Amino acid sequence: MTAAGAVAALLDGGHRLHLQHGPIDLIIGADARVPGGRNRAFAAAAARFDGLLEELVAELPALRARVTAGLPAPQGSVARRMHAAVRPHADVFITCMAAVAGAVADEVLAAMTAAVPLARAYVNNGGDIAIHLGEGASFASAMAGLDGRDLGRIAISAGEGIGGIATSGAGGRSFSLGIADSVTVLARSAAEADAAATMIANAVDIPGHPGIRRQRARDLQPDSDLGVRLVVTGVPVLATAEIAQALDAGAARAAALLARGRIAAAALFLQGGQRLVGDRYDREVRMEEVTHAES
Repeated sequence: MTAAGAVAALLDGGHRLHLQHGPIDLIIGADARVPGGRNRAFAAAAARFDGLLEELVAELPALRARVTAGLPAPQGSVARRMHAAVRPHADVFITCMAAVAGAVADEVLAAMTAAVPLARAYVNNGGDIAIHLGEGASFASAMAGLDGRDLGRIAISAGEGIGGIATSGAGGRSFSLGIADSVTVLARSAAEADAAATMIANAVDIPGHPGIRRQRARDLQPDSDLGVRLVVTGVPVLATAEIAQALDAGAARAAALLARGRIAAAALFLQGGQRLVGDRYDREVRMEEVTHAES
């Protein structure tokens, strides 16, 4: 059973599960190692989903506060995942909300893998994806632009230490301080990928550019965790050198996170330009550009 106002529905003849409550919208898949395992995994996901939003709302003021060394850790298990994911980025402004989508996906996936042996499973929370891969399993996903254009493929195999994919940018569901069309990150967990994608996307910017429109986050959404900080609301057509400048700034941030072991790879996109960060071949993680449409 799910909480009042929540939605739970099986999709594709029972092969996938849809869970939705308020802003949380999950698509879940699982391949089990035992008969009936998928249904058991889906039941565990639904059970953990029940009350999850209420847990987050109970700690919302703290989760919207700037993370500092002195900020007490939150109490709930999802909130603790959020806090752990954002703390490494506390050298600049960040709140726990930067990892909320990924942390929710991680939490629901953990409930599934604890309930039953799974060969492969994923929890997709609006494009931020928590992934479990058993021996020999793999996972593939596509990266799409704001216009729906295919930007590339992500392919992950078991044993690579990657448990999460997340995407952020000025065209996403949340406000961004930067101008990236999108930034996709691979990391150990969805929460870590979510936080890193947010930080890298914020760094893709041209400070002081007169054509970039910005507004105070609070003026657009009174309860935004970004408060009076200026978020991007419009980006003009940029010169090639400006695109390179913005992408280079984001790539530098991504490279620093890679060097610290916080991410496995990142793909940054802005108005036809791109940067790929990470030694993809040594890590056997492919984030490849697609140059033609598939039939």
